[in-house]
Amino acid sequence: MKAAIVIFPGSNRDRDMAVAIRQSFGNYPIIIWHKETEIPKVDLIVIPGGFSYGDHLRSGAISALSPVMRTVEMQARKGVPVLGVCNGFQILTETGILPGILMRNIELKFVCKTIRLKVENSSGIFTAGYTSGQILSLPVAHNDGSYFADNDTLNRLEDRDQVAFRYIRTEGVLFGNPNGSMRDIAGIYNDNKTVLGLMPHPENAIYPFNGKADGQIFFDNLVSSL
Repeated sequence: MKAAIVIFPGSNRDRDMAVAIRQSFGNYPIIIWHKETEIPKVDLIVIPGGFSYGDHLRSGAISALSPVMRTVEMQARKGVPVLGVCNGFQILTETGILPGILMRNIELKFVCKTIRLKVENSSGIFTAGYTSGQILSLPVAHNDGSYFADNDTLNRLEDRDQVAFRYIRTEGVLFGNPNGSMRDIAGIYNDNKTVLGLMPHPENAIYPFNGKADGQIFFDNLVSSL
């Protein structure tokens, strides 16, 4: 089983992601620079977190124009699983592979903490190992993580079960939702549930001695699904 990680100037979670993938997949992923136009045949393409191009214009906006993203888009249309985490999620929305956009956090501050999120849909490749309603603890680290889309898009995501993860509110206040995402959305699928965009970082929660290892479960489940 093979994976590829696409990196851009400013990516900073690529090595963390590579360690997590190696731990579950049993081998080290292929690293693809953003100027490449080809990706070898792999079982998974990952766009990691970071601050590509310093988040200039909008987070992920410049990276969305990189040559490799045309290839990622083509592979996604063919059904190759694609995972975008944090900045990767932003890039996937900027390319139109996933709907909506990630905006500035509601309190206009960088957020870095462990949050709880609920598995909303367990029918996709990335969530098949979970049960719907299962609670996970994963870290977030972002400045532009507030998911926004128009009501028609949000309703379509709901109707088609494309909401993969939600932040958990506490007593109705904005406590569990760290960025003000609409409808508490933390991660979404594409129509075929083969592309996942996710703001929390599963690759940074793979060791029990650092806290919960819910991220390791994420990657182990992914191996089983693939």
